[in-house]
Order: sequence, then structure tokens, then C-alpha cells
Amino acid sequence: AEAWRNLTAVGARPLALSDCLNFGSPERPEVMGQFVGCIQGMAEACRALDFPVVSGNVSFYNETDGRSIPPTPVVGGLGLIEDVARAVTPALKAAGEALILIGEAAGESGGWLGASLYLREIEGREEGAPPPVDLAVERRNGDFVRALVADGHLTACHDISDGGLLVAVAEMALAGNLGADIETAGAVPHAWLFGEDQGRYVITTGEPDTVLGLAARAGVKARRIGSTGGDALTVDGAHPISLAGLRDAHEGWLPAYMAVP
Repeated sequence: AEAWRNLTAVGARPLALSDCLNFGSPERPEVMGQFVGCIQGMAEACRALDFPVVSGNVSFYNETDGRSIPPTPVVGGLGLIEDVARAVTPALKAAGEALILIGEAAGESGGWLGASLYLREIEGREEGAPPPVDLAVERRNGDFVRALVADGHLTACHDISDGGLLVAVAEMALAGNLGADIETAGAVPHAWLFGEDQGRYVITTGEPDTVLGLAARAGVKARRIGSTGGDALTVDGAHPISLAGLRDAHEGWLPAYMAVP
């Protein structure tokens, strides 16, 4: 689903995928069960998204001292952009544009935190089920976003995956060197900002009323969540995070880690 979203977010029509399925010893019943479940889940998604597997490989016996690696299926997607001039990027383009969230978060808290990066990195816990995937909603939302791109309604688009909404907006801000203000609108802030609910995109547009009207007619959940501008990310007009500070944290970690003492 995420590979399908990655293609959709630039305006490409997903065509096919290749996979690399990495597991431990299939002689262990639990590992063979993981492998079977993986294939069944992928097959269900491929049928719903019209996204067939056309090549791939399987790697078994990935173990050390009798301990298996975690089940690690990897997929790479291929898509087609009919008119490259219509393609969009994640980078924010101009101040004063509307940020719109396509898709809906699960539950009253406003975000799914099970198995999330927030839970692991901030709370130091690795637990809970990963977010559920509704393939019908995934298909509907993605087809809608792709149509918006094709019709020239969007200036930027990014799918929401690891890290949730705020991480997606931060990546868009860094790519465009432009800030944004996000409005939580009464949701539980940490869940709404960092939940990893599926089937969602952040888009920017200079015609929010048109986009929201099209979404309503298509039966797609959409809401305005803020606007672009400035040199920082803010949430509800407060707690500014400068783009310079974000860039230092994002781009400076690896060089500092690799530097010779």
C-alpha cells in the first residue's frame, strides 16, 4: 500500500511491483506461517489495488545462532506518469497555500500509535498492532489524489507513512525551504501528529474550496489542516521549530556520527 501511495503521490499510475521476501528457516513452523501470511496479504492488496507482482525473489535461512531475522518483505513499485509536466513533488512551493489532509485517522484519539516510530523513539516501547489497512479506502483516496494531480489542482503532495503527519509536513517544508502552520483542531496532539494511519496524503493547493468540494463529491475524507509560509513549523500557531534547526537535525546526524573523534 505504501509503495502504491509513493507512486500516486507524484501523479504516477501504479503498474506493477517486484518483491524480495526475506525470512528465517522455513523448516520452523512459525517462520513458514509468517511467509504464508505475507503472501496472502500481498495477494489481497495486489488484487484490490490492481498492482501485480511481476518479478521477485525469496531469501530463506536468514538466521544467526538459531535466531531468525524479523520477517522482512520488501517491495519496489513501478508506475507511469502520462505527462511528466503534470507531475508533482513533495516540496512546498509558495506561501499562503492551503495544507489539506486526504484520508482519516482511526479512533477518537486522532491517530494510530501502535508499532509507530513515535512509540519506539519517544516512548522507548515497541508494542501494539500496526495500523490497519482498508484497501477499498486506500484505492479510493489514491485514485482521487492522482486525478487531482492530472487536473493540475495540486502544487505539492506527500504520502503519510513512517512518523505520521508532522514528519510528512516537515519533509515537505525542508524540500521546499518553506515553513507551515498546522492546526490540530481539538485532536489529541501527539496521536494526531505522529499516528501512522494508512491511506493518507498531505497536499497543498491554491484552490482549497475546489479541492474540498471535489473530495466531498467523490466520498473522500478531506480537511484543511493549515497553511504554508514562514521559516518554521508551528502547531496551532505556537511552539515554532525553525527549518534551520530541522535541517541540522535531519542532515547533520550522519556526518557527526561518522566523524573521526
